Amino acid sequence: MFHKIKNVSALPEYRLSVQFSEGVTKIYDVKPLFTKIPAFTRLEAHPGEFPCVSVDTGGYGIVWDDNLDLSCDELWENGVRMDTPFDGLMAFSDATELWGLNESTLRKAIAYGKLVNGVDVCKFGKQWVVSVAAMKREYGEKPKPV
Repeated sequence: MFHKIKNVSALPEYRLSVQFSEGVTKIYDVKPLFTKIPAFTRLEAHPGEFPCVSVDTGGYGIVWDDNLDLSCDELWENGVRMDTPFDGLMAFSDATELWGLNESTLRKAIAYGKLVNGVDVCKFGKQWVVSVAAMKREYGEKPKPV
């Protein structure tokens, strides 16, 4: 299963903070790759390149350039979960993609009181966020990919 990446930030000591669409943040240590994968020694030799990391198109990995990347699965499997105040929250767009719903379904759920504003959902500017717990309660566990 793919765990789409929403954001990545470089941290000191060759660590990455990786935020996934499921509302989970993990810390990934890149240092062990310096001895396992020769291409990563470049980051150690040129530390100024490390902060240039970005999310790959589609969120299925992270990249430094065309020759250096990591998959979302590697980051998910070997990253260490970090507790943040935003754990368990996701954008409506991510929730609808993961559960196979339409955003209007979630908006109607708010209007009908199925999802409670300020408890299950909250609007920040133009962006709605929903708790993973509320999505599981109302729509079941996330479907497994076919």
